[in-house]
Order: sequence, then C-alpha cells, then structure tokens
Amino acid sequence: MHQWTANAVKELVDQRLGDASLFVVSNREPYLHEMDGTGLRWTRPASGLVTALDPILQATGGTWIAHGAGGADRKAVDVDGRVMVPPDDPRYTLRRVWLTREEEQGYYYGYANETLWPLCHIAYIRPTFRPRDWEHYRSVNERFCQTVLEELSGPAAVWIHDYHLTLVPRLLRSRRPDITLAHFWHIPWPAPEVFRICPWKRELLDGLLANDLLGFHIRYHCDNFLDTVARELEARVDRERSSVTYRGHTTLVRPFPISVDAEHIEAAAGSEAVAREMVRLRERYGLVHERIALGFDRFDYTKGIPDRLLAVDRFLTLHPEWAGRFLFVQAGIPSRTRISAYRSLGRRIQRAVHRINRRHAARGRAPVLLLDEQLSQAGILALYRIADCLMVTSLHDGMNLVAKEYVAARRDGDGTLLLSEFTGAARELPQALLVNPYDVAGTADTLALALAMPAAERQRRMSRLRERVHEWNIYRWAGEMLGALLVTRQGRAAG
Repeated sequence: MHQWTANAVKELVDQRLGDASLFVVSNREPYLHEMDGTGLRWTRPASGLVTALDPILQATGGTWIAHGAGGADRKAVDVDGRVMVPPDDPRYTLRRVWLTREEEQGYYYGYANETLWPLCHIAYIRPTFRPRDWEHYRSVNERFCQTVLEELSGPAAVWIHDYHLTLVPRLLRSRRPDITLAHFWHIPWPAPEVFRICPWKRELLDGLLANDLLGFHIRYHCDNFLDTVARELEARVDRERSSVTYRGHTTLVRPFPISVDAEHIEAAAGSEAVAREMVRLRERYGLVHERIALGFDRFDYTKGIPDRLLAVDRFLTLHPEWAGRFLFVQAGIPSRTRISAYRSLGRRIQRAVHRINRRHAARGRAPVLLLDEQLSQAGILALYRIADCLMVTSLHDGMNLVAKEYVAARRDGDGTLLLSEFTGAARELPQALLVNPYDVAGTADTLALALAMPAAERQRRMSRLRERVHEWNIYRWAGEMLGALLVTRQGRAAG
C-alpha cells in the first residue's frame, strides 16, 4: 500500500495543483504571538486542527488564513497582516484576520460555540439561538471571504475548515466561480431531526453546498448530511455517488478520517526531553502507583469528564483492593470560560474530584489528581508514556485525536486504550476497549478489565492499534482529501 508521508503529499500537490495556489482557511491559527518579560514569543495552540494541518502546510507551502487571537499577534505581522511560519523555520504564510472583542463574542463564543457546537454534539446542552450572534457570524464570515479574495492572485484551491466558516464557500463562489473549494467539517453532523431546529438551517446548508468537496470524519456523518439536505432543500441527492446537486452545482460528500503524524509523535516520545519530563512529573506529583489511568481533554462538556469521574468512583468502590495502588490523573485546561456552561463544568469537575478523594483516600494517597498545569508537548507525551491506560469517554466526538496520539506515543508497545463508542476513532480502533460513557457501571467494569489485563493481551491489542495509526496517518488524510479536491479541480478546468 502507498506510504503516505509529508513528501508524498507535497509531490501530489506539486503534480496536480499546477499553476494554482493552495489556501487553508480556519478560525484557529497555527501560531500565536504573546509578549512576556523577554519580548515577543510564539506558541502553538492546543488544537486538533492545528496538530493535523500544520505539518501539511509545512510540507506543501501555501497560505493559511486565520483569526489573529494572540495578544501580540499584530506586533509580529507586516502591514498586510502576514507573517511567515513556523517562526523558527519559516515554510508558509500565515495571514491573520482581525476581529473586535464584540465580534469574537458574537461569532465565536456565541453562534459557533453556543449554537452550532451543542447543535451538532449529542451532549444534552440546549443550543442558544440569538439573532445578534447570527449577525456577527455572517459579518465575520464575510470578513474571512474578503481576506481570501485579497490573497488570491490567480487560480486557487481553497480548503476551508470547520463549523465557524459555514458561509464562506457561498460568498467565495459568488465572487470567484473559477476557484476550487473544499470544506472539512471537524465535528459530528447531527441527524435531520436535530438540525431542523436551527432557525438559519437553510443559509448554513446553502453555504456548504457551494463547495466542490465536503468532508466529514466518518460515513455516518456524511449520511446524516445527505438526509438533512434531502429534508430541507429542493436539491438532487445522489446517494450512490454521495453527492448533492443544488443551484446547478454538484458537491461531493466524502468521509476522510483525520489522524496524527504517528512517526513524529513516536520519535518525539523517545526524546531526552520527554524522558526528563517523565522524571519531573513522577517526582512532582508522586506518580509512582502500580497502575495509572489518564484522562487528557479540553474541559468541554462533550468529553464526558464528570461521567468518567463517576466511573472511577464506582471502580474504587467495587475494587477496594486497588486502594493506594491506583491513581487516575485528569489533565487538561479550561476551555471557553466566557460561556457559562463551561464554567459550570469546571466547578462540577473540581467538586467530583474532591468528593472521590475524600471517600477513597488510602495510605495518605488521594486516588485522583486534577492536573491543570499548562503542559508542554514533551509533558503531554510524558503523561502518555507514564499512563497504563488512557480513558477517552467522550459523549460525542467527530474523531478524537488524543486517542491516536496516545497509541502513537506508546513506542514500548504497551498500555490500554479505553475508548467511547461515540467517537469517530472507535470506528478505526476496534482493538481498544470500547465503552458507552453513559453507562457508568459498564465503564467502571471496563476500567477494572484494563488494569488487570495480562501483558500479552495488552501488547497484542496495542500492536494492532499502532499498525492502524501508522498506516492511516495525518498525511493519508490530507493526501486523500487534497487528492480528491485536485481531481475535482482538474475536472472543472477540463469542463
């Protein structure tokens, strides 16, 4: 089978893009600039999208257009809002889009994350539909469109990402019908019965159907999208081709399961920096237990962290023999704290941790560690290597790259992955121990099974998981989607 690498993707783009330029458009930027005591510094944000796309742009070049959210982002760019990145080894152009605080509140925190995010995730958080947020969402999508147009100087393939920029494809198509457009939707697409409650559902679908190619993580989300279009619009849905013809334009709808750069993660996990971090974390937090389980998430209500803690509580209740021998580490950082549902979640997590530790502390050891330290990449990989079991109990997830990162980091071939069946990753990683996160008792029983699993069985399962993650890596995802996009572009040019 063809081995997908950064060079393979670059060769594909070089061969098929011709004289066109490649653009990536997303809300999240791949690098942020901040000021500290020593001057201007840069960081990479914690983001699955950035993890996935930055290696691709480094390999292929091009331009990434994104919201400039860093406190010192304006100080790092030229007069046109451009900066070459990565800052320590420039490979491609980052063009930043500037938003006011009010626009960011309405477009990002409001419409994107209080309307579309809960609408698309089954987590029983009711979406909020505020007309003012919709107006900000529309105006910011127009801003992104205008920025893309400013960067275009000829033929182009434009690859748009996620639910923040649903309207951009139609805005671009109306002004530059010659360009080729693809959109990857990084979160689930809901069933039609759910999506139909959105007051602006037709505008959202109209925007997405201006793309030549629309990608989701799994076939199930593609089918949900086709069912939604069939119910809501006067369009021709071809289920055999998995396409939609609307307003005289055909959009192909395809699954492209996103992944990670497994080889890079494996190599980094074996570095001296990670070895030092393992020692530091063990010494600082007393990570010397017989078995350590890990949860590593943004603190988001879709990740099922309270349910996970309930399962840990039940496990400790049913298996008192693990008292003092087992530690559960919940690592991560608060997310979207301007939104009340997220602030409430943070308080729930803290209360649950305190309750479990009061109930189950033994021999002076608390069984749960809430680790809210801002970890470096080396620190994250160190935790993956330390943990005997990773618990991914998302209530609903488009893919979940943490599960794949853990597998890639386990260069020792050991460790167990306990994985929610409601993640896209569960379709690809059946050798994980799959759980229903709503079933607290079942999750607790599966945790007990993971901790007691014989070494030979752990290693057999991990070997298969690692084969899958290495074969279906981030470059395969990018290569297959870019390949499909560029074939579509060639077809448009020939037509």
